Amino acid sequence: MSRIVLVDDDRNILTSVSILLESDGFDVSAFSDPQQALAHLTQGSSDLAVLDLSMPRMDGMSMLQRLRQHSDLPVIFLTSRTDEVDEAMGLRLGADDYVTKPFSPRLLLERIRAVLRRHVAPDTPPAASDTGAILVHGALRIDPSCHAVSWNGRDVALTVTEFLLLQALAQRPGMVKSRDQLMDAAYDDQIYVDDRTIDSHIKRLRKKLRGVDPAFDAIETLYGLGYRLAAG
Repeated sequence: MSRIVLVDDDRNILTSVSILLESDGFDVSAFSDPQQALAHLTQGSSDLAVLDLSMPRMDGMSMLQRLRQHSDLPVIFLTSRTDEVDEAMGLRLGADDYVTKPFSPRLLLERIRAVLRRHVAPDTPPAASDTGAILVHGALRIDPSCHAVSWNGRDVALTVTEFLLLQALAQRPGMVKSRDQLMDAAYDDQIYVDDRTIDSHIKRLRKKLRGVDPAFDAIETLYGLGYRLAAG
């Protein structure tokens, strides 16, 4: 049973979404107080968090910033904002997906399922069909069986979406992957995301790799085409 933390100051949303998720077999912890929710999340006993972007006292962006200091827990934002800057900022901080209000609870359920399918917890033994071969390309090492990435021997902590994007690029070094191909690699085929979403994830992925190697430039942009992992 996957454990979902739902945080929103709208109690109607908390109630309706909680009922739907629980009826689908999820263990739901619902909070209208972001501080209480953050205290719960820092205990490390959750599988995914759904955070409202606009809340009093502490908004979803601030919660995500504090959560990312010690956890790569998958996060989905609920947002009524249409500002692209807000969306891009959330993705750079490590959000895995967005659902825009007003939304269908069923849509949110499908997004949650999709993110959880992409998530492989490091301490969860994978099924045989999920075990992939270790990818090694130059200084890059990717182990899909335990969701582990290293560059020059230094571990790089990635979100599920970032990991899947890097894995897709590393499977064919030197070959250009279009944004559509990267969307297919990182998202369920029933989930639509736009180009900005992929671009924001790639930007954050580069930033994390430059955190262990400031000279990192192996992910190349081919303007109008997509991205590739340098062949050399």
